[in-house]
Amino acid sequence: MTEPASASADPPAAPDPRVTYANERTLLAWIRTALALMTAGLAITQLLPAFRFAGGRRVIGLPLIALGIWAAAAGYRQWDANERAIRAGRPVPRSRLVATVTAGVVVISTVALVLAAFGSVPK
Repeated sequence: MTEPASASADPPAAPDPRVTYANERTLLAWIRTALALMTAGLAITQLLPAFRFAGGRRVIGLPLIALGIWAAAAGYRQWDANERAIRAGRPVPRSRLVATVTAGVVVISTVALVLAAFGSVPK
């Protein structure tokens, strides 16, 4: 006599702990990146000398803070999606985190370069 499919189906095997720990370390790296972006943004808005352009420090600093907030939230979402895929035995989903954070840093850094080159208060 054969068993019903539900009775013979084995529960999914627990994933290799090394894989789940690697996923967790990746989340923690994104959290560190987010903290660095937010800290840099805060330091720029509070400590950088003023530019000729009114609000120049905020133009550089606030987007960095916003990018840091987004990176922390997106890092958690990516960790969760990866964790679900790992536990289900599926491939982990592609991430846009790297491209988005890189693009954000490039744009913000370009604005900072322009402001530093042309918007500094003469001494």
